[in-house]
Amino acid sequence: MKASVLLSSFLLIATPVSGSGILDLTDADTQGGLKEALLQGAGAAVGKLGRTDGFLKNRKVKIPLPESLQKVEGVMGVFGMKKQADDMVVAMNRAAEAAVPEARALLRVAIQQMTLRDARSILTGGDHSATDYFRKTSQAPLRERFLPIVKETTGKVALAEKYDALAGSASKIGLVDDKDATIEEYVTRKALDGLFLMIAEEEKAIRKDPAKQTSSLVQKVFGALGR
Repeated sequence: MKASVLLSSFLLIATPVSGSGILDLTDADTQGGLKEALLQGAGAAVGKLGRTDGFLKNRKVKIPLPESLQKVEGVMGVFGMKKQADDMVVAMNRAAEAAVPEARALLRVAIQQMTLRDARSILTGGDHSATDYFRKTSQAPLRERFLPIVKETTGKVALAEKYDALAGSASKIGLVDDKDATIEEYVTRKALDGLFLMIAEEEKAIRKDPAKQTSSLVQKVFGALGR
């Protein structure tokens, strides 16, 4: 009786599992499906952020004054009054919203240059592996593209000069990190952080429920991960 049970168990384990599964995906499907998913996720993230109030009304990515700068004694006096400080926050977020649409073309380039090895690594990686790929391949060129746009936008606001003067002085005594000593550097860094955060959310949603995606190829490739 025991031998019979063992034999049945062995046959059950040895029987191939039905369904496609990730091992049955072709190279073309793997690369094509992932590229479609990345285009979709990156496009959605850019679309949500690169519009009026895309940063300002999103608590996850809204850009405040640097925390260390808020703690500088007399900061409100430097800005004159609370309304002016609030106006500065609005200006910083508007600058980020103006810069983010520039990311679309650069992210597309990163997707086009993705190799099959990259695709396999991203597909079988963690929830944020695609976002990590974008950070690795796109962060430097995105920063270069964002900086002049942020500088132009914040330059239209006279308060930007006051921010730079205050933050520059505070950085000399260690109250503000050097990377936040100018408004364009600070806003660019926070804009990139917000962009990658939203891309990560889009990626996680695709992985969690591929059946909801409109592309049949994306459904097939990411659906295979669960089999």
